[in-house]
Amino acid sequence: MSRNPVYAIPANNSATQTIHFYPDPAKKDDEGTPKTVRSYAGYADVDGPGSAQKSHLFYWFFESQTCDPNVDARAQQELVDVTPLLIWLNGGPGASSLIGLFMENGPLRVATDAAATISVSPDTWNQEAHVVYWDQPIGSGYSYCETEGVYVEDEETLARMFWEALQQFFATYPEYKNCPLYVCGESYAGKYVPAIAWKIHQENRKKPGTSLALKGIAVGNGWIKPELSVRVMIDYAYASGLIGLNQKNTLDGYYTRFKDVLEEGEKNKDTKKLKQATDLGNGIVNAVLAYGGNFDAYDVRRWDDLLSIGALPSYLDSRPVKDALHVTADWQCADNSGPVAEHLKADNMADASGLYAELITANEKYKVLLYTGDFDTACGFQSTEEILDGIVKPHDSWHKAKRLIWQQAQGHPKGFVRTLGNVTQVALPDSGHEVPAYQPQICREMLYNWLFGRPFHGQDPEGVAQGILAKAQEDAEKEEG
Repeated sequence: MSRNPVYAIPANNSATQTIHFYPDPAKKDDEGTPKTVRSYAGYADVDGPGSAQKSHLFYWFFESQTCDPNVDARAQQELVDVTPLLIWLNGGPGASSLIGLFMENGPLRVATDAAATISVSPDTWNQEAHVVYWDQPIGSGYSYCETEGVYVEDEETLARMFWEALQQFFATYPEYKNCPLYVCGESYAGKYVPAIAWKIHQENRKKPGTSLALKGIAVGNGWIKPELSVRVMIDYAYASGLIGLNQKNTLDGYYTRFKDVLEEGEKNKDTKKLKQATDLGNGIVNAVLAYGGNFDAYDVRRWDDLLSIGALPSYLDSRPVKDALHVTADWQCADNSGPVAEHLKADNMADASGLYAELITANEKYKVLLYTGDFDTACGFQSTEEILDGIVKPHDSWHKAKRLIWQQAQGHPKGFVRTLGNVTQVALPDSGHEVPAYQPQICREMLYNWLFGRPFHGQDPEGVAQGILAKAQEDAEKEEG
């Protein structure tokens, strides 16, 4: 693995316009070009899966805008060291994390025009943090295995390969190794993130010389405990009027069968049963959508996907872009379909909530943020609420923790925030599944508040609500008298 700077990329498919990151010293005509941020991209080469030949995991790194790209990072090491480094992972399984970069929280945006015109985003997460986007597991985005037809089949293998990739990354870019490290992602990355973080935790304890400065994890709308997400989707569709009572009863019957198969598979570590559970769970999800007129599972208010990737695939497969990013493979992206998802079929419906409990209670006191867009029916608020209710201890203290209304300047809620110790939960109204796309500024503010210990300004509604209830009780008693 070698240092691979990204000097510039085409702003559209014609390559007549470019977006510059920092100047290419080999090109005199770059003098005077705006220098926005230091960036690197390329591959980490790792073993496996299994006895397979080398696999190649693609990364694209953006230094924080608080650093000066005109000055070598090592010459401003103190600033670099105190700046958080965020790993971003999209889910799918099979989704490229460049979806996050170009359509959610990265420094670039892709337009919906036929040319997939690229522009600089004002809402990027790298304003105050380093961010590195990783395509993983192999088969996602630009990442691939040299042995054809080989893919990752479990989180343990995935985490081991990613840990090896991180070791290479920090060996190549040692100036960032001491940065506070946070593993972040959304959706199916609700499984990836804790698995990778736990692997880092274990390796840090075994091999101090290779330790990484892991400080926490952040997951948006995580696919964590699928049996809850499937059940909640049925209830959400019913409460929203998208299915009727008879349809709900039919789905509840299928859900009972699904849950029985899943519990048997998890109890006996039976791969066949777990795969059957995935078929049954996917069937229930698809049936809910069919009953509801094929609404968008990621936003109950819509019948079309907010994040249409449009011409992005042709842009990312263009020769100028691939040359700039030092990649050779064709770009792949899927959402719970294709070979990546098929090989993770036994993993799909398995419960990952236990890893969150381990990270929360570890002596290192890792910070944990779980946030949800409230209109997501696939893996939204209620399933996250019930997961945390089961794993955060002390149980009574979590129940009693204040749930603040985090307010806009004009008084409307930005979100609802609850914190106990190292655990923070945020529910965001007016947002679907991909919170950084729906509420980019609020989502970034939430992230920075959590990272830097900034306050969530708002109010505790408990006193007002209890006063209302007490008055209602008093009025009822007067009526009785």
